[in-house]
Amino acid sequence: MAYDDYLDGEKVIITAALTGGVHGKEANPNLPETPEEIGKAAAACEEAGAAVVHLHARRDSGERSFDRDRFQAITEAVRSRTNLVVQHSTGGTGATLEARRQSLRTDPPPEMASLDMGPLNRYRHLTSENTRGMVDSLYDEMADRGIKPELEVFNDGHLNEVRGLLDRRDLADPVYATLIFGGGTTSPPSPRNLLNATENLPEGALFNTLGFGRHQLPLTTMGILLGGHVRVGLEDNVYYGPNELAESNAQLVARTAGLAETLGREPAAPDEAREILGL
Repeated sequence: MAYDDYLDGEKVIITAALTGGVHGKEANPNLPETPEEIGKAAAACEEAGAAVVHLHARRDSGERSFDRDRFQAITEAVRSRTNLVVQHSTGGTGATLEARRQSLRTDPPPEMASLDMGPLNRYRHLTSENTRGMVDSLYDEMADRGIKPELEVFNDGHLNEVRGLLDRRDLADPVYATLIFGGGTTSPPSPRNLLNATENLPEGALFNTLGFGRHQLPLTTMGILLGGHVRVGLEDNVYYGPNELAESNAQLVARTAGLAETLGREPAAPDEAREILGL
């Protein structure tokens, strides 16, 4: 994807990341945690312009869950209310490989799942290991179940890992990579680093832009201009503006959809996203 895709007015896929697995209602009371809350939030995001929903699971206590049945309940809550592309997280700081497989085993399986491309440090005590063996193992189960991987690139070194995965495995086109910017071992958030990352993607790959915190708005806007797709939501950013908590995930999606339209790219509907992503 490139600037020409922007000039051609290619539709933009907006992914809504609703809840995540790190912060909870203590960071923003509007962050959904239960299946009912997540289902309602997903429906509001679809109405606001999202085509894909990125899902994590929480226990009743609000703590992160890797339980297959919890993912099943959340997926059913979303599917009963929306036509959104369902994308499950397989990430997990400190979680075992077996725990991280559970989100792939719902019935039916998710259409997409995240696949971290390498190690990641965040905050003081959070590390996600992601050895190549773990990456290959998760990918192989996705391939067996017909799940498209969303390749999560936390820094430039992970672009090498994308190419390595392509050498080791036969990924269906189009390759879809999310370029991530923020703190810890993610790429430093800057327009130049986003531009460099897009220029180092494999030929023909589509990209999605994710900026944590206050970097969400400027970097996703730049991602739209560079012909890419974008991800927003309370998982990545609990604020709408300086010292102003977001009212909902849908509020962040609506702003992004409006920006895309202003810049000449219409948000893709879920079935249009399926066609773009080759689902």
